[in-house]
Amino acid sequence: MSGTVRADRMLLTGIGELVTNDPAPGRDGGALGIIRDAAVLVEGGHVACVGSGTTGGDLEFNDLEIVDLGGRAVIPGFVDSHTHLVFGGDRADEFAARMAGRPYEAGGIRSTVAATRAASDRELRARLAGFVTELHAQGTTTFEVKTGYGLSVADEERLARLAHEVTDEVTFLGAHVVPAEFADTGAEAYVDLVVGDMLAACAPHARWVDAFCERGAFTVEQSRRVLEAGRAAGLGIRVHGNQLGVGGGVALAVELGAASVDHCTHLTDADVAALAASDTVATLLPGVEFSTRQPYPDARRLLDAGATVALASDCNPGSSFTSSMPFCIAVAVRDMGMTPAEAVWAATAGGARALRRDDVGVIRPGVRADLVELAAPSHLHLAYRPGVPIVRRVWKDGALVSPPAR
Repeated sequence: MSGTVRADRMLLTGIGELVTNDPAPGRDGGALGIIRDAAVLVEGGHVACVGSGTTGGDLEFNDLEIVDLGGRAVIPGFVDSHTHLVFGGDRADEFAARMAGRPYEAGGIRSTVAATRAASDRELRARLAGFVTELHAQGTTTFEVKTGYGLSVADEERLARLAHEVTDEVTFLGAHVVPAEFADTGAEAYVDLVVGDMLAACAPHARWVDAFCERGAFTVEQSRRVLEAGRAAGLGIRVHGNQLGVGGGVALAVELGAASVDHCTHLTDADVAALAASDTVATLLPGVEFSTRQPYPDARRLLDAGATVALASDCNPGSSFTSSMPFCIAVAVRDMGMTPAEAVWAATAGGARALRRDDVGVIRPGVRADLVELAAPSHLHLAYRPGVPIVRRVWKDGALVSPPAR
């Protein structure tokens, strides 16, 4: 039986607090555009109308399903703009070693590459489906998925293809690390492969290209080759940058007009100023620092400078094995200098900006009806009650995806 239930016309009413991310006169919460005692009319998978009053005010609601939320809060579906969900194997032992004092290094990716290459399409597809269910249960309705655990033409192509089965936001990350078989020939020979046959095989399944511009991965110039080749193939640009130390990732991302640069843990004043003056979103990944015991990125510094900030999970088996955006919100508020309102915006509208989307991360007429009901009276509880599963129901394109239909 299908895991979704869709009503052609549905009225969500009795909403105690509606976070729209669409500021307007008379709405509270600054950028959150909060409406109290609200209702949302959904038609054909999109938001048709937003109104005030627990019964929808003057919204017409003949011949439709009416869902009374009893004063609970509704927010836009989370937009997780950075994940690595197609992989095989497990790196729990590596996590345990880090907790015992061993520092995180990018080279651990190669163990996942070996496990992923050994896994069948059926195994990878089943695991990916499990992650999608997990994301929905925690309120995530839009998510990006990167390749990067194949690192051969055939394996990267199949990861991109499998990812494209569950999301349009697929990122080709052949430039994740240099695989073991290139130990003798070197990184330049591998980059030749990435910008040639590998890119050609993956581009039909992808929207984005990415490069891990970091020590232990790829230099600025190697990253530039990959990103410019991806752009020439019609892909948008994303960058992994400034995770393990100060480097050239942020400057490269801004120079190339990347949609986002992700991690941003170690930034110079020039990096912050460049981000603030650009359209490149600084995507922060709290789960990484939680799992690797690195210093958290300074969100307050970025926000005060005027940069656009997104939050994402970076769900992956090595450095951040969480798919929970509520967890990321709680950590960002506790340890990164964000207010609850800023963190919720960053996990919804900010993620949409990082994917250059205007049809998600917001609740207004015409956008996708991606809606999350909280078992709480306000968005504040996402940070106030860390670890508590307060996501009650989730609609994607107007269809109930969590809890799943039985």
